Amino acid sequence: MPSAVENRTFGLGTMEGQTLIKAERLTDHPEAPAGDQRVAPRSLWQDAWHDLRRNPVFLVSGVLILFLLLMAIWPGLLTSTDPLKCDLFRSQEGPTAGHPFGFDTQGCDVYARTVHGARASITVGVCATAGSALAGTVLGGLAGFFGGWFDSVISRIADVFFGIPILLGGLVFLSVVPGQSIWIVVAFIVVLGWPQIARIARGAVITAKQQDYVTAARALGAGSGRLMLRHILPNAVAPIIVVSTIALGTYISLEATLSFLGVGLKPPTVSWGIDISSASDTFRNAPHMLLFPAGALSITVLAFIMLGDAVRDALDPKLR
Repeated sequence: MPSAVENRTFGLGTMEGQTLIKAERLTDHPEAPAGDQRVAPRSLWQDAWHDLRRNPVFLVSGVLILFLLLMAIWPGLLTSTDPLKCDLFRSQEGPTAGHPFGFDTQGCDVYARTVHGARASITVGVCATAGSALAGTVLGGLAGFFGGWFDSVISRIADVFFGIPILLGGLVFLSVVPGQSIWIVVAFIVVLGWPQIARIARGAVITAKQQDYVTAARALGAGSGRLMLRHILPNAVAPIIVVSTIALGTYISLEATLSFLGVGLKPPTVSWGIDISSASDTFRNAPHMLLFPAGALSITVLAFIMLGDAVRDALDPKLR
């Protein structure tokens, strides 16, 4: 039975009347604690952030990635030595005071090259991931939203690129392109990396556009652009972020592999892959030349993969 106060306010069309009704309804429940306020449920992103802050894997990987980004953006904060300044008289010399990682075959400081090598490797990984995610999200999202012949064309093109092993494609493509630079390697990875993101985006968009809130928005007259940008894409972007985060570490490893094989970045660019390649022949006599750049590469790839795993656990409701 409605209370007397509710009966007096049902005829009021003002905001004050509605607020008074809500207040009286709260007081009609004696079991509600004093000062009880109805709090709106958290969104997917708020819930994910709530879980990530309590995940030690995310905290450890986040600290490592922040340090690596700092090393890539401002290497001068960690070393003042020029990585291209070499002294042949100190060739393959081990760690000494002021030079904790020793020297390579050319007499260059391994510590300085390890610090400065983070810029090329992380730049390739971040830019390649951003480009692949953007191209894959646009093409895959449009294919899943419109369907029909456009979906068929994009899917068949993606299947063709899926049939090309990315490492073998890099050996063939980059070996015939003169003057390899960071942006050529990034472009190659984007060309062969977007189909994976496109397939994820297509499936997520197809699932999202079948939900009731999309049907309601379409019934209210929302156009295709508004449906895609305001209703479908925000609810389909979670798996894209997860896959992209994990792929970032893979792309960093791919760049180092291509540089190790001699078809990736070229000197005078400072890269972990180049240093690992030059140190592989002298590992027995000077193991420090290989251990430090290889260790930096391993830690970087591990940090981004750990971050991707933590984000996946936080954004996937099935894992809760």
